[in-house]
Amino acid sequence: MPEKVIAYTDGGSRGNPGPAAAAFVLSDADGAPLENKAFFLGEATNNVAEYTAIIKAIEAALRHGAEELAIFSDSELLVRQLNGQYKVKSENIKPLYRQAADLLGRFRSWNVHHVARQKNGRADSLVNEALNRNADVENQPLSAGVNKKLIRLGVLISGGGTTLMNILDCIKRGELNAQVSVVISSRSTVAGVERAKNAGLNVKIVRQRDYNNINEFSRGIAEALVAAKVDLVVQGGWLCLWKIPQRYENRVMNIHPALLPSFGGQGMWGHHVHEAVLEAGCKVSGCTVHFCTNEYDKGPIIVQRACEVKDTDSPDTLAARVFEQECIAYPQAIRLFADEKLLVEGCKVKIRL
Repeated sequence: MPEKVIAYTDGGSRGNPGPAAAAFVLSDADGAPLENKAFFLGEATNNVAEYTAIIKAIEAALRHGAEELAIFSDSELLVRQLNGQYKVKSENIKPLYRQAADLLGRFRSWNVHHVARQKNGRADSLVNEALNRNADVENQPLSAGVNKKLIRLGVLISGGGTTLMNILDCIKRGELNAQVSVVISSRSTVAGVERAKNAGLNVKIVRQRDYNNINEFSRGIAEALVAAKVDLVVQGGWLCLWKIPQRYENRVMNIHPALLPSFGGQGMWGHHVHEAVLEAGCKVSGCTVHFCTNEYDKGPIIVQRACEVKDTDSPDTLAARVFEQECIAYPQAIRLFADEKLLVEGCKVKIRL
């Protein structure tokens, strides 16, 4: 029996309240997997789902005979409440809080830590799987959240390379079985180029102004991708329209910082998008991963994730909240592609279970 158990937990609701699920991922102190499950809760709020995930994880750790427990949750409020920094005010949450506190008291030592959402990908994936199935996910192997086939990525950038770095972090954490075979930048002096070189990646500069027309520019991109034996092209802050050759049809993904088809099209990138969302008075924004066509922000939608737009938001604060969702959505879409679960039918993507 492990003396110490580490748990990553997550809970979520599509509607708040709405269909909800809770999940945990358990390992021993050396990282060896012990157990992971997701529970479909029916109609519930985000907070109920988060607390349920914690309780289920604690109960599982006790079953494994652990004497020490470290829990990681991406709910900062829950973490502060369990650590005694915030009082629980909701009458719906108080019973769950007391149950969690009582269970934690059965360990010799315990800690509850906050973790960024993008570093809680496995528990998040289990929650989404339970929501998609409307059923519990029992005894799911830990490797199920990671595509089994090694996939070679070509990443297209035009700026700081934040999406590229997120993908590299996912690979390092074992959440993506992938390698970045080539990074293509449409600009030579952006920060993303330096970041890619510092990471030891193969970097190619393909600038539109160095070619006579879009056909030659597109051919230069395709040649670099083919030379690197790329399976999937991932656009991360790529600002140039290019003609996608037939061999890469439905093999080029893009992520857009809004819920397409709203707030898309030529000129709608970066803060331009967030400014438009705020000006329109939207209450919800998010991100969209889609397959690319030869039109800006068109093509079949693969994954969308939403987040709240607050009355106090600036373009910067909204961008940060949307990027948290991007860090989850893009790896999820890449895994679905690698696992051959994406079926494109006309202008729609169907996800095979």
